[in-house]
Amino acid sequence: MEKNTIYSINGPVVTVKEATDFHMLEMVYVGEDKLLGEVISISRKKTTIQVYESTTGLKIGEPVYPTGEQISVILGPGILTNIFDGIERPLKDIADKEGIFIPAGSDVESLDTTKKWDVTIKVKMDQYVKSGQIYATIPETSMIEHRLLIPNGISGQVVHVEKNGLFKIEDTVVKIKDDQGEIHQLKLYQKWPIKTPRPISYRLPISIPLVSGQRVIDTLFPIAKGGTAAVPGGFGTGKTMMQHQFAKWCDADIIVYVGCGERGNEMTQVLEEFSELIDPRTNKPLLERTVLIANTSNMPVAAREASIYTGVAIAEYYRDMGYHVAVMADSTSRWAEALREISGRLEEMPAEEGFPAYLPSRISQFYERAGYVKTLNDEDGSVSIIGAVSPQGARLF
Repeated sequence: MEKNTIYSINGPVVTVKEATDFHMLEMVYVGEDKLLGEVISISRKKTTIQVYESTTGLKIGEPVYPTGEQISVILGPGILTNIFDGIERPLKDIADKEGIFIPAGSDVESLDTTKKWDVTIKVKMDQYVKSGQIYATIPETSMIEHRLLIPNGISGQVVHVEKNGLFKIEDTVVKIKDDQGEIHQLKLYQKWPIKTPRPISYRLPISIPLVSGQRVIDTLFPIAKGGTAAVPGGFGTGKTMMQHQFAKWCDADIIVYVGCGERGNEMTQVLEEFSELIDPRTNKPLLERTVLIANTSNMPVAAREASIYTGVAIAEYYRDMGYHVAVMADSTSRWAEALREISGRLEEMPAEEGFPAYLPSRISQFYERAGYVKTLNDEDGSVSIIGAVSPQGARLF
């Protein structure tokens, strides 16, 4: 058998026997169709990969390709108003190019590489700059100014600056020479691994309310900017509708709505409603400050886990620009069910109700990414996370 080929397939879980080329949490391409996957376990005998797409038709012996990178999102102008799946593939573009069903191994670009953006450069020649500093701005929508940030780990002297004008996201607008003499080319986007929190200067006290627009919530169960909240209830009791109301009326600058394992008809309602709603603050379409991530219950179960991290990584990116972002995680229970299914296929020792023993730590890691912070650019920003929770069997107590 050739090196790095599929040894076994169990739903979204694929193993490679006696492989030495993979790293933990590395992004890989699985099979001839190059399905997106992630390394989740490595031993001397086998490497285990979870695949974020449907493995229907995958065969033993097909190749697995390492990339040397972690699962990442592309962060740049064009995120707002867009609708992505759990691994940041734009559903509108896929529908236009390949039909209403997502084909295996679809490689549609996350952001439009042909559109030109009106870029205003904010740095000057010979200026010393550091990570997190704004080097250019773009009017992403009529409501939101997109602020391009110097990527993490890069600081140095500006050695080249383009004039203000129209650029594609792949164009280089600024070049920086770091302290080691290496030249870094800054484009209109950056990559960021979804499971790694973005760096901040420090956390600020959580003391400013997030006005939800629902008087009963603001009076009896107030939420803070940078805080977390749960919307509990059995299946069909209105959690999703409550989150719709938060998304429409809360006073956050930007909304990231993650439909994680929701029914397809509910996500369809969200998409139709948001395209028609008018922002009460500006009288402009609400979609201009919203990004939707749709990973419905009939989509691959492994991508359900990724969708939550994709949403919070995008939220942190806009937080670092100095915006207040609200993340609607609908629902964290179905995210936990996805972890349980994958854990079962990995034959891990189950904990209570069959969930994996590491479920509490995973939930904590996710909710810890909320907060009111001082960014690297000395701005105030926040990420508030509002998650729906459904008790098992719809039991409330």
